[in-house]
Amino acid sequence: MAQGLIEVERKFLPGPGTEERLQELGGTLEHRVTFRDTYYDTPELSLMRADHWLRRREDSGWELKCPGAAGVLGHHTEYKELTAEPTIVAQLCKVLGADGLGAGDVAAVLGPLGLQEVASFVTKRSAWKLVLLGTDEEEPQLRVDLDTADFGYAVGEVEALVHEEAEVPTALEKIHRLSSMLGVPAQETAPAKLIVYLQRFRPQDYQRLLEVNSSKQRPQGIEDPDNCLG
Repeated sequence: MAQGLIEVERKFLPGPGTEERLQELGGTLEHRVTFRDTYYDTPELSLMRADHWLRRREDSGWELKCPGAAGVLGHHTEYKELTAEPTIVAQLCKVLGADGLGAGDVAAVLGPLGLQEVASFVTKRSAWKLVLLGTDEEEPQLRVDLDTADFGYAVGEVEALVHEEAEVPTALEKIHRLSSMLGVPAQETAPAKLIVYLQRFRPQDYQRLLEVNSSKQRPQGIEDPDNCLG
């Protein structure tokens, strides 16, 4: 992924007919893959509470998701994805208020920044791509990932990658259209895998995230505990 792209996405709950529907819409199955994600944060969850998400994917390296422009509400999220390690380190130092660590490898600054593993799980994914009818085929394709985590939670994601904030509204419109074509209810919300992991296995951390900026949009699709998927 090119450095600094903006990821606009909507998560949904896939059903047994989701892949068949993607085929009917002209979707192409890119691959099926299994991978392990490990997430890192401070004991106080300083990154997640600032809506920053540091992950190391097995055989793929590090990624830091940072919040996009304010005001993206509803059932969609917008994040910038950083994958170059010097850029990740610089952003980590900025968020955590640390100076003098230079621009080294992410692994080298975990200890000095007080970052530790907070979650690790394996995901089986089927990755699809398609172009909506009536859109320019030269435009970036929409991506649909269908994930099942090893702790029994399944979630889908419709995603578009754009270069500029000005492209976000068009990306959202396409995501809306495809979600509707897949039969996703307009008001449906689905938490990220990490959020469900924390709810099930680290409930105190989950509650801590729920309490953060309760008057603002909750990060990564966090819902009220009574409504969150278990």
